[in-house]
Amino acid sequence: MSLKRAFAAGLISLVPALTGCLTHTRIVPRTHLAELVIGTSLDQLVKQIDTQYDDLKTMKATVEISATTGGGLQGKVTESPNFSGYIFMRKPEDLRVILLVPVLRNQAMDMVSDGETWKLWIPPRNRAMEGTSQVTKPSKNGLENLRPAVFFDSLLIRGLEPDEIASLTSDIRIVPDPKKKKDLIEEPDYELQILSQPQGQTAHTHRVVHISRTNLLPYQQDLYDADGNVVTQAVYSDYREYNGVSFPSKIVITRPLDQYSLTVTITRMTLNQPLANDQFDMKIPDNVPIQKMP
Repeated sequence: MSLKRAFAAGLISLVPALTGCLTHTRIVPRTHLAELVIGTSLDQLVKQIDTQYDDLKTMKATVEISATTGGGLQGKVTESPNFSGYIFMRKPEDLRVILLVPVLRNQAMDMVSDGETWKLWIPPRNRAMEGTSQVTKPSKNGLENLRPAVFFDSLLIRGLEPDEIASLTSDIRIVPDPKKKKDLIEEPDYELQILSQPQGQTAHTHRVVHISRTNLLPYQQDLYDADGNVVTQAVYSDYREYNGVSFPSKIVITRPLDQYSLTVTITRMTLNQPLANDQFDMKIPDNVPIQKMP
């Protein structure tokens, strides 16, 4: 036997003894498999997303909204109080968000957009801003980068555009057991990836929709910019029936690059009822200077 073979054989013979001496066992939370797992196809999921988006025409919601700004890069986190208010949405891109001062119920903020232009009026600060619906020059103050598209893209999960394609993968997430708080469930999910049409051998990811396989409802959506950064992450929970449509009553919107998050809790909502044009018409007082935002 050569020296190399003898050395290798010696190492192999030592493995059982070494592993017996060096291994360490620790206790981890016990998990169990989800009781119900639903299977479907990529085509069916795409059709489901498209249908749900197409069927929702208007939204009028009474909401509670809180904001958190800051994070590790700033070394601090600031939490705002809960503001009650209203969200009016009409496709294709009409949006209005009104927030009220806690207790006093005076108007704290009024934001409106038609998808191209954007106006913001903050009465307590006597401050008004207007600009395009898309930020062209980001502000260091993350909330100043808040635009209507953040609400539109988070509250609704858009269907596939003609220039997009979809792919499907599956994974497992660990979630608390609602029946036994200390237990965990291994819950399979689908990850619906929506990409641009390939240019040569490359394609860019636009969105990833995470869908639970226990009910085929989306629980998270990640939106990416052209460089592959997550610009918006929306987490959906507490689904309820509104006018026969299943819709999440709690949505947490996170903007990692802007270092802020919004928690939107829907307390009341009406879907697909006509909304008048004046519900998307906001007047800024003549004596208030308007700051032009890029």
